[in-house]
Amino acid sequence: MRKTATKQSGKIPAQPGPREVTSVQPVPSDAESVIPGAGPSTRPGERPTVRLRDAGPDDAPRYAPEWLELREGPDAAARAGDLLDPLRIRLANLPGKAGLVIHDLGCGTGSMGRWLASRLDGPQHWILHDRDPYLLHFAAVASPRSAADGSRVTVETRRGDVGLLTPDALAGASLVTASALLDVLTREEIDTLAAACTGAGCPALLTLSVAGRVELTPSDPLDEEIADAFNAHQRRGGLLGPDAVNAACEAFSERGATVRLHPSAWHLGPAEAALTAQWLRGWVGAAVEERPELKERAERYLRDRLEACRAGELKVVVHHSDLLALSRPTGGAS
Repeated sequence: MRKTATKQSGKIPAQPGPREVTSVQPVPSDAESVIPGAGPSTRPGERPTVRLRDAGPDDAPRYAPEWLELREGPDAAARAGDLLDPLRIRLANLPGKAGLVIHDLGCGTGSMGRWLASRLDGPQHWILHDRDPYLLHFAAVASPRSAADGSRVTVETRRGDVGLLTPDALAGASLVTASALLDVLTREEIDTLAAACTGAGCPALLTLSVAGRVELTPSDPLDEEIADAFNAHQRRGGLLGPDAVNAACEAFSERGATVRLHPSAWHLGPAEAALTAQWLRGWVGAAVEERPELKERAERYLRDRLEACRAGELKVVVHHSDLLALSRPTGGAS
């Protein structure tokens, strides 16, 4: 698994090594202030926070906890609560379960658990997956302790690779969750994820996948060109970027799952200025990394956009999609 520019978390001190600290192209004049994880990666298509590809154990992770903290509130506000009722119905029909076992893939600092655990009834055991041991530790420490009905919530942590996920690895799982994940996977990895979930008869709630559409108010003639270049950047190295949600729908549907989609856009205004500024730097930086000929115009564009952001005059809608895949249950569940 991996993650790029548009992608949650509790107050965490800045430390060297959380999420992979990478350089970005020196496009915008203040690109140096881009929080790691809010901009393009050095090695296109790699997300070592949850992948174990060629990253060694001492490689610095990409996602700074500061970036995850900035986006946790808007992420929580954006996730599609309308998908929870059909999920609750499925979970209530699980056979012979004393509690829920939930796998959170690419958990980061655990924001998905903090959002979801308090919205589900019954005892829960969360298995948190990420490449970064520092973030795994924080996610475990900051995890919720009680469910919606006051039942106990427990956690454990694992370092792992979605590319190697199998139905056996999900044996006994009640649910697989992930946040801002699908768009940083290849088609093969999405097929692997769908095969693992459907093979285990396990539903999947996969939230906040970028949809490739951004709306900025007031508009600028360069908006569309920057967006197109950013989307191209997200497709580097075989990643699906904004095409991922449709690919996931197909992958789960082909394996017999019932799939529901719901929009889950960020709505960023003056109250989210810090997140908007970081998102802008990463968004424009990735666009120029993809198309260097944009550099001169992009510098002006970013400068003007950041000025409007500081003045409280900029509003941004970043479109995402949430996906709920209800696999055919195994073991006699209804």
